[in-house]
Amino acid sequence: MPSRVVTGNYAAAWAAMRARVQVVPAYPITPQTFIVEHISEFVNDGMLDAEFVEVESEHSAMSATVSASASGARAFTATSSQGLALMHEILFCASGLRVPPVLAVVNRSLSAPLSIWCEHNDIMPERDSGWLIVFCENNQEVHDMIIQAFKIAEDKRVQLPMSVNLDAFILSHSVEPVDLADAQPVDEFLGKFVPHTAVLDPEKPMAIGHAEPPDYFQETRWQLHDALERSREVVLEVNRAFADKFGRDYHGLIEEYRTEDADAVLMTVGTVTGTARDVVDAYREKGKKVGLVKLRFLRPYPTEELRKVVSRVKAFGVYDRAVSFGVSGPNFIEAKSALYGLQVPTVNFITGLGGRDVTVDDVAKMFDALLEVAKTGKAKKPVVWLSTRGVDEW
Repeated sequence: MPSRVVTGNYAAAWAAMRARVQVVPAYPITPQTFIVEHISEFVNDGMLDAEFVEVESEHSAMSATVSASASGARAFTATSSQGLALMHEILFCASGLRVPPVLAVVNRSLSAPLSIWCEHNDIMPERDSGWLIVFCENNQEVHDMIIQAFKIAEDKRVQLPMSVNLDAFILSHSVEPVDLADAQPVDEFLGKFVPHTAVLDPEKPMAIGHAEPPDYFQETRWQLHDALERSREVVLEVNRAFADKFGRDYHGLIEEYRTEDADAVLMTVGTVTGTARDVVDAYREKGKKVGLVKLRFLRPYPTEELRKVVSRVKAFGVYDRAVSFGVSGPNFIEAKSALYGLQVPTVNFITGLGGRDVTVDDVAKMFDALLEVAKTGKAKKPVVWLSTRGVDEW
């Protein structure tokens, strides 16, 4: 199919439709609502043969999604912000039961104060829920990662749920040209959902998710952890297979940009990455040796990939569109843990909260600070609240 100019929400819905999802429990919340609305239109128009289930809350939406997946159906839903928080309890049920639904999360601030705009503080508390978590830079990646997510999650080495994250309004409601997939290539790429665990069947009653004593509980937690660790190779395999089939390569857990000889490298997540690429190019034209790492997967975390990049630079920066109150940005916490033992000065830049624009000038400030750190070998401040009224940046 030729490119069409569509929103990120439409791209997500189209990809779910092309994946031939069979059950879609739905509950509205801004700015996600259009994803499930578009899917309801696909069902109504005969483009998708699926059970579209209108539920009374996000808690119920995830409960129905897990139940459908446990019954052997390919299941999908979407949410944002408080909706994801209300799903929190059931997210652990999904991973603990080893079912592989896909969840689109349109990242939005949590109250209070009330905000409907972009922030990553909704998904960051879920990084320990046992889900695979990927962030998207643009609407094409949203579309492509929904399709890849089913392939990754359903792999017998993984059998875990996966969330695909897109920035609220910047992607969800903004339009870009997207190559919307035709049915046949997606059918060939994904195939039918074949559960690798026992499925719920009224003809063969059984219990799942029942109580487990301390004698065995720890082993189930290890198995879940091991599956997430093993998902690394699956992510890479699926990325290569997708690139071969559709011609778009997302490079796996991270994507490097002009890092080979860089003195200073910034790691970004989400839509800020596109802005940062432009700044890298502009600085390179001036002879400034900067580079970029696009963090794609928060889980599994790209520890080895990141260590390889950072071990050859003089300064490393981490951008966060979220805050772990009283500490720093969540991405910074993760990166510092992954880079333990490397003597490379690392700076956290927190900005863009509540949907505030992160401009070219903002990203340039980050690189300027990192180039100064590369020269001196010391960071003046480990955590910088950039462009924040009343806060001294340096």
